[in-house]
Amino acid sequence: MDIKHTARPLDGPAVSAFLHSLPAPPRLLGLGEARHFVKELGELRNGIFRHLVEHEGYRSFTIESDCLMGLLVDRYITTGEGTLDDVMERGFSHTFGTAPGNRELVAWMRAYNDEHEEKLRFSGFDGPLEYWAASPRQALTGLYELLDGPLPCTRETLDELLGQDERWSNEATVMDPSQSIGQSAEAQRLRVLADDLVALLDTQAPGLSAADRELAALYGRTAVGLLRYHHWMADTSPVRIARLSALRDALMAANLRAVAEHGPALVWSHNLHLQRGESSMSFGEHRLDWWGAGAQVATHLGDRYAFLATALGTTGGDTPDPGTLEGILSTLPWDNALVDARALAEAIGAPATRVSDDFAYFPLDPARLGQIDGVLFVKESVNQV
Repeated sequence: MDIKHTARPLDGPAVSAFLHSLPAPPRLLGLGEARHFVKELGELRNGIFRHLVEHEGYRSFTIESDCLMGLLVDRYITTGEGTLDDVMERGFSHTFGTAPGNRELVAWMRAYNDEHEEKLRFSGFDGPLEYWAASPRQALTGLYELLDGPLPCTRETLDELLGQDERWSNEATVMDPSQSIGQSAEAQRLRVLADDLVALLDTQAPGLSAADRELAALYGRTAVGLLRYHHWMADTSPVRIARLSALRDALMAANLRAVAEHGPALVWSHNLHLQRGESSMSFGEHRLDWWGAGAQVATHLGDRYAFLATALGTTGGDTPDPGTLEGILSTLPWDNALVDARALAEAIGAPATRVSDDFAYFPLDPARLGQIDGVLFVKESVNQV
């Protein structure tokens, strides 16, 4: 099967041609990962972002990492505050700071800002959570400190209600909702206070600088999102984990909409979070179905959101069967290719979905090609971890 007419070798002109083929210039360009910690994907992403900055006017990059930790990276990139080693250690969640591609990207963004008046910006768009979640202390107190009185409580009351951070971040709550404090009297009071503080932000926004408004809005979204997440951590119904997955992506989507206000931006995350259709995955004995951040953002932005999925051929010694989507893509003559997803769907019909021996790799579902703008295909990769 000859599919060369649906693709071209991946380079800067191919990226620009892809962008200019879209119905409208995207405010957010989602670039998905089929698997985290793939060295080749990080390198290709960095090259794409450099091209977008130098030729397409992009000035913002956001990654599936803790939105509050990302503030540290942004300060380093924009002002030089701190050191590269420090921001890679403390500015990323999910151990993403250990990825060489992320280190190279942060160093390049900092060097670019040294030489240009118009600054690049960096952000994380994930919440301070995985399936467990952090204390809402940083978000609540950060918002509190940016507002003028009278406030709905004292700082001492806020600290008393929050208690020890370890009560919130207990990882055992993932499997045992009885260990969560998310529906305690203190947590319920904090949800009301968070709502009051966010309402005060709306009333006081005209008196804040643009930077403080942006920061306060981030703190407010995060505080409300974390408290809502902790509430459902204590839930005992069968839909608990699926609900948590949806709430996590809802916070991601809210952060992405804020990024889009300063777009265009490149978004880097897992395919599951960025795809337009409903996301699914196995979690122990459960199957989780939820609408991811990409689907939620696309509902608001329409064709100002675009999505490039990634797919891998041979990865870590695991080679796709010839009849699968990745097997068909492996017949392309280039090591890295940018594929028109909808043209590919018309050309190949309904191939089999790949079953990979790599549990961390999520094969691309051929049935989703109609919901994807393009596919970045890497013929062979070596996983970093």
